[in-house]
Amino acid sequence: MPIKIPNHLPARQILEDEGIMVMDETRAATQDIRPLQIGLLNLMPNKERTETQFARLIGATPLQVDLTLVRISNHQSKNVAQDHLEAFYQTWDEVKDRKFDGFIVTGAPIAHLEFTDVGYWDEMVDIMNWTRTNVHTTMFVCWGAQAALHHFYNVQRFRRPKKAFGVYRHQAATHASPYLLGFSDDFAIPVSRINDIDHASVPNDLEVLINSKEVGLCLLNEPKHRQLFMLNHLEYDHKSLVEEYLRDKEAGLDTPPPVNTFPNDDITQEPLNRWRSHAYLLFGNWINQMYQNTEYDLNKIGTK
Repeated sequence: MPIKIPNHLPARQILEDEGIMVMDETRAATQDIRPLQIGLLNLMPNKERTETQFARLIGATPLQVDLTLVRISNHQSKNVAQDHLEAFYQTWDEVKDRKFDGFIVTGAPIAHLEFTDVGYWDEMVDIMNWTRTNVHTTMFVCWGAQAALHHFYNVQRFRRPKKAFGVYRHQAATHASPYLLGFSDDFAIPVSRINDIDHASVPNDLEVLINSKEVGLCLLNEPKHRQLFMLNHLEYDHKSLVEEYLRDKEAGLDTPPPVNTFPNDDITQEPLNRWRSHAYLLFGNWINQMYQNTEYDLNKIGTK
């Protein structure tokens, strides 16, 4: 079954070229089933790239998914055309009365700021609290995961002496979790972060699903509220780290090339994607769990 996205969204052609089944709003209206409602709060500056990356993974499920793109209400984006936002995005104010089967909160390039110094932090707090009442299951990613861990569980973070930047080996901490069905014991995941969370401050009711001997915690699960916290970037495509590296160089930053990204560490060669299969596995497992456990009547979400 396809993913339903807004008519004329630029990501559509990319997804169709990759073989992802896509259904526009007009066609979806004729389907006599209830699609899963998934929202994507996109905090990244390059919104078109990020929405494509997540839609690619969400669209690989055999279920029909209705994807709603969401943005912060009181924040003006400097890196995307306003007509794109107005055509394809809804503000949180516009969706806060809705219920969702699933909701994703992306990362944001604001790691240098304290959480309370972020201009839209108050709205972020409202959104994070709202996910507990209006969303069946939530996935927080990178900065979004650190922010939610801080807000809900007072998990502390600290500055790394050196940015973790590249593709690192990770290990499954358990194979009993339904979110890790099909996962190998050891696999690659892209990482791009200067901050880490303090493992000692993580409460016992958070289950570690994926860890790395090189760069620490990666994926945490909180089963009571059906929250996943992904600290790294399985959604990245093969050029994401390279584009970040080039952007840092243009900004005059002394960022080394991402490790374990290029064949033979030769930056003149095309980077390899070593994590694609596990990205599809994680999102497929997440959506399958969502489908198995969510309410058929959306209005009942958050009432138990």
